[in-house]
Amino acid sequence: MRILLTGVTGQVGGDLLQTLNPLGEIVAPTRAEMDLANAAAVREAIRSVRPRWIVNSGAYTAVDKAESEPELAYAINAEAVKAIGVEAKAIGAGVIHYSTDYVFDGSARAPYRETDATGPVGVYGASKLAGEKALAESGAAHAIFRTSWVYAARGKNFLLTILKLARERDKLRVVADQYGSPTWSRDLAKMTAAMIGQYESAARERQLADVLAELGGVYHAAGAGETTWHGFAVEAVKLQREKEPGVKFAEIEAITTAEYPTPARRPANSRMNCEKLTKQFEWKMMDWQDSLKKVLAEI
Repeated sequence: MRILLTGVTGQVGGDLLQTLNPLGEIVAPTRAEMDLANAAAVREAIRSVRPRWIVNSGAYTAVDKAESEPELAYAINAEAVKAIGVEAKAIGAGVIHYSTDYVFDGSARAPYRETDATGPVGVYGASKLAGEKALAESGAAHAIFRTSWVYAARGKNFLLTILKLARERDKLRVVADQYGSPTWSRDLAKMTAAMIGQYESAARERQLADVLAELGGVYHAAGAGETTWHGFAVEAVKLQREKEPGVKFAEIEAITTAEYPTPARRPANSRMNCEKLTKQFEWKMMDWQDSLKKVLAEI
């Protein structure tokens, strides 16, 4: 089975490279070989590889920068996804695509379900929602996994930034009124491999397109439990202090979103209800506190 994997240099893509490897041949083109900002290059790469699956973990994720680079954000997060969908439909390939909690406005009081109304408040979220719609409208057999607050032991993410700054400063001010669920990239990658395995098992007696028509669509896949950015930072620094008792780490002060203005608005509520994933596939994402301990053990 040939799998075309995008975004291999990212957190999720790097872990997917490992978790998908047992399933078949992984083709992971570089940006020079398949630039997601160039829809023509995307189409050419898919036609050349002719994969059974396209796993699209590549994305434009610079939330604040997207406000000043909307064309690039839409090119990667929407136009490239449209091209992937059209080409996948033509060759009968299945598509796994990742989206975000930013497709919602964050005003709901409860964790978001897949059926809740979307309403992004920034360019990043709007471009990701446009990608979701483009993939669905392409007619390609697909599954979309919306996730949130992704982090890992490598790359650029909130956890690594906090740990770095906590070593350099006496005090850190972190937002405490935005709620969500930190998601370990490896847990997301393991889930993806398991889902492809289940889809392929069901496709032994049916066409893959028919399987995904029934079992595909949108799923929420974020870490279990909930916290705030402040809560995440406090827990991370506490655990790191236990590992390095001789190191002085910063105290973490709680602030409001209003006290930390950013070019792009952040959802106050990024919590995601993942019951559909559990009910359909008997898969439960890791609790964020458990995954945090595993990630810190790798740092």
